[in-house]
Amino acid sequence: MATHLQRLSDKIITLQQAQKEVVRWKFLGQKIVFTNGCFDLLHEGHITYLSQAADKGDRLIIGLNSDESVKSLEKGDSRPINSEQSRAKLLAAIHFVDVVTIFSEETPLSLIESINPDVLVKGGDWDISKIVGANHVKSYGGSVESIPLVSGFSTTSIEEKIKHFS
Repeated sequence: MATHLQRLSDKIITLQQAQKEVVRWKFLGQKIVFTNGCFDLLHEGHITYLSQAADKGDRLIIGLNSDESVKSLEKGDSRPINSEQSRAKLLAAIHFVDVVTIFSEETPLSLIESINPDVLVKGGDWDISKIVGANHVKSYGGSVESIPLVSGFSTTSIEEKIKHFS
């Protein structure tokens, strides 16, 4: 019998493995939802957002920015706070997350083009017209959705609170 830790690791897969899963799921008629982000300090806002994203289909795939990719996003010298492997394990531990795949590019466009999700989701701080991969997903009839953010929760605000109390 697989341990819980082994089951977490089974959800953290390469792009090639994710593509195989997507083919299988689509064959079974399942709707694939994709989102991406850094998810550095996992908080209630992330969980609410990811839960709502998962509700838009049958399978949720998360494209996780690698450590290198997070640094290129100019989120500050202290970011990421947690390593990509730590962030991936935390996301994989969420029961409604099916796959976590790490990408190193500046944007997830090639990941989205490889997976061809039925639904592409981003947080409400992204205008749909500016969501990377939106045109691609719409080109084959997929949908692009923006989920409102939960106010009062952000990794930056948590980081600032920690610095204030240090």
